[in-house]
Amino acid sequence: MTVVRARQMLKLPEVLEEIGVSRAAFYRMRARGQAPRLRKLPNGQVRVSRADLDAWWESCTEHAA
Repeated sequence: MTVVRARQMLKLPEVLEEIGVSRAAFYRMRARGQAPRLRKLPNGQVRVSRADLDAWWESCTEHAA
């Protein structure tokens, strides 16, 4: 993984497309503590870091095994 990719911040629609869920489903997962961590920017927008999303994917794989 390159440093640029590790620091990449994804917009919520990009995350939703990658994980294949709706916004409503994502927020339900988040309420249960089962979604990647959201980071709120000073301008109020939300982002998910690529590192957090990759770690979340890894945890999903571990739980499925």
